[in-house]
Amino acid sequence: MAQPLVKKDDDRDDEADYSPFLGIEKGAVLQEARVFNDPQLDPRRCSQVITKLLYLLNQGETFTKVEATEVFFAVTKLFQSKDIGLRRMVYVMIKELSPSADEVIIVTSSLMKDMTSKTDMYRANAIRVLCRITDGTLLTQIERYLKQAIVDKNPVVASAALVSGIHLLQQTNPEIVKRWSNEVQEAVQSRAALVQFHALALLHQIRQNDRLAVNKLVSSLTKGSVRSPLAQCLLIRYTSQVIRESANNNQAGDRPFYDFLEGCLRHKAEMVIFEAARAITELNGVTSRELTPAITVLQLFLSSSKPVLRFAAVRTLNKVAMTHPMAVTNCNIDMESLISDQNRSIATLAITTLLKTGNESSVDRLMKQITNFMSDIADEFKIVVVEAIRSLCLKFPLKHRSLMNFLSNILREEGGFEYKKAIVDSIVILIRDIPEAKESGLLHLCEFIEDCEFTYLSTQILHFLGIEGPKTSDPSKYIRYIYNRVHLENATVRAGAVSTLAKFGAMVDTLKPRVFVLLRRCLFDNDDEVRDRATLYINTLGGDGAVVETGEDVKEFLFGSLDIPLVNLENSLKNYEPSEESFDINSVPKEVKTQPLAEKKAPGKKPTGLGASPAGPPSTVDAYEKLLSSIPEFANFGKLFKSSAPVELTEAETEYAVNVVKHIFDGHVVFQYNCTNTIPEQLLENVTVIVDASEAEEFAEVASKPLRSLPYDSPGQTFVAFEKPEGVPAVGKFSNMLRFIVKEVDPSTGEAEDDGVEDEYQLEELEVVAADYMLKVGVSNFRNAWETMDADCERVDEYGLGPRESLAEAVNAVINLLGMQPCEGTEVVPNNSRSHTCLLSGVYIGNVKVLVRLQFGLDGPKDVAMKLAVRSEDEAVSDAIHEIVASG
Repeated sequence: MAQPLVKKDDDRDDEADYSPFLGIEKGAVLQEARVFNDPQLDPRRCSQVITKLLYLLNQGETFTKVEATEVFFAVTKLFQSKDIGLRRMVYVMIKELSPSADEVIIVTSSLMKDMTSKTDMYRANAIRVLCRITDGTLLTQIERYLKQAIVDKNPVVASAALVSGIHLLQQTNPEIVKRWSNEVQEAVQSRAALVQFHALALLHQIRQNDRLAVNKLVSSLTKGSVRSPLAQCLLIRYTSQVIRESANNNQAGDRPFYDFLEGCLRHKAEMVIFEAARAITELNGVTSRELTPAITVLQLFLSSSKPVLRFAAVRTLNKVAMTHPMAVTNCNIDMESLISDQNRSIATLAITTLLKTGNESSVDRLMKQITNFMSDIADEFKIVVVEAIRSLCLKFPLKHRSLMNFLSNILREEGGFEYKKAIVDSIVILIRDIPEAKESGLLHLCEFIEDCEFTYLSTQILHFLGIEGPKTSDPSKYIRYIYNRVHLENATVRAGAVSTLAKFGAMVDTLKPRVFVLLRRCLFDNDDEVRDRATLYINTLGGDGAVVETGEDVKEFLFGSLDIPLVNLENSLKNYEPSEESFDINSVPKEVKTQPLAEKKAPGKKPTGLGASPAGPPSTVDAYEKLLSSIPEFANFGKLFKSSAPVELTEAETEYAVNVVKHIFDGHVVFQYNCTNTIPEQLLENVTVIVDASEAEEFAEVASKPLRSLPYDSPGQTFVAFEKPEGVPAVGKFSNMLRFIVKEVDPSTGEAEDDGVEDEYQLEELEVVAADYMLKVGVSNFRNAWETMDADCERVDEYGLGPRESLAEAVNAVINLLGMQPCEGTEVVPNNSRSHTCLLSGVYIGNVKVLVRLQFGLDGPKDVAMKLAVRSEDEAVSDAIHEIVASG
């Protein structure tokens, strides 16, 4: 008898057969709903039918208007039943059906009667339903009852009224709820835990937009009037918010709030203790002395018998370890015992925290414990462990051998794509940052691709081998692994292997004859991509396989980074029309496209033309270049170097909307003013912008192109061109005045009057800055690009950036000053970090490639120091970048 029961429990698929709702259909349930009309109601049967209807609604089943109305009216008849269980189901059903305004009237009287009933359960539920389905008019009528309910002696009724107030405040009637402040204030003093919790939540929402009122609320309640643990947790969150907002104002009142948080660490409720500890650890600029009491209570939680407390404590300590690893080291012994915890989430967090806080001597011991642990956890947890091991290896480079061996061992085990990718990425980073790890790391990767099921990872590793392999002491040992891919893999990997072989042939002259032999064999591959690559590389390397030095242009072709965005290249190839003239890669725009500004006009009004509207001018360099070359005055300015994003010169919702695009040429700057007339009764003619360049001494106005006519809601452009010293990043400030002739338009006929009046409209000032002379052009491999750039053109200097709000603000300020493209995600500064390295790349006017390495550090509490290293193709440009920073 026991055997079938065990089988039934183990067979998950059969559990669905026991669902009471399996196979129910809307039509059948609607038929059953007719029992609501029976003269003698059966409460149990009616409750079952309502349960089925609720199930259908929650499964996404939609009722037609007629069906919903019929069910609603049938349900209202159940109010005549005195069964409490059925009445509660009726309340839920009415709330879920969300009746329309004309239907609400049917149940309003019944609900209002229940709201004043002597049965507390009726009162509480009636309040919840009424507030959910009524509009503002009825709410005004029942407001008196709701106020009374908030201070009702029964906690169920009071909580129902308070929760309804929270919903009303967020939805339709905030003003009515704000009038309940006195009653809510009284409810905050309630002895009922849930009432106090709901009252505090509602009172904070009422006052949340008044910072001073929130401060007063927190000040009064931190003196000890909150008994409910849930309300105390809320109060801790509100206190943390007040401390954060007033962190910049060093007032004497900030200190007691911290003392309150510290006092909560001695509360008898565990949830309050944890909330206070977490709040202290998340304070901005928290010191080690302030952290100590919070770390102490979290350490006690680590040995708790409750899994949820152990998990909460170890997760919080894990976050603290990112910014204050030394503060967490006292907990290491307790966390080591958690590695064998039955809960794998707790064990994973314990291990990753230990990896962040451990010292060099504990690395080997940790590795032994992790080895036994890895096979028991899911891939998502394994990824977290791998990333922690990578950070540890960078922290203790001397331990790279044991850590690298561990990564290679888990790389050979079973696992999904994301997990394997995380391991490969970690090995690649270690190879790049720890020179001693290069040879062993590359061999580990070679062994992995021998049995790699993921095409993406194989091609990435082959590409990396092609860059780093030729630089090793014995490059020939990698050839076997690479050529095996040509025989044993799919076409994509084979093509990648051919490219990697060619790179070895180009960089290692002694290997060239052997590589030639292997490439010739690839000429007979059954895939055209592989054959084409082999043909290309045989012809490119030249020398018929003899041991001769490979030319620099070939190395640049094989190893040089593509200095144009792939999206731009794709668009240019799509637009290329086959002709006698071959495709010119130099014609591809190099600037990274920015997102167009948000449309300010109402949807549906889509203007046309190149100057579409102040919010949406042409976003591609191609379109701008075509537009400017069609204007005779600007045709001889040469090739357009860069066009800026539109700069707004007027406020939103003004009579005339104007923005400007700065077009940078080698010896000229053209301002394109995109204008829109937003007044229907006016026509503007002979529209020009008078530009005062008195604060831009190096610029001289040479041409302008007025706009003949500017009707309502039909954007147009006017241009002003300035000459500047050729190839020089001249900067300056320009004042702008819109001048035009305004003519009244007859609204009935749409015709303008013959006579007009000359008028002017002051615009905002415009600046040409150093960043306007820099194109944002990324590089795929910054380190490789940096090393290939001539070191003789490098310029290094240190700067003090003065007091800053944060390191992130300083990084963004320098990026915006230079106008360059951040590489490899280095524009993001980790929280509470005291140092950061940022990598930038770009193309300077004159098509000079520039790479910048910025190293930031906090020098004192707020002062930021910066080391700037610049490499470019022209040492004068490297000097110019330093001048920009020095004067910025």
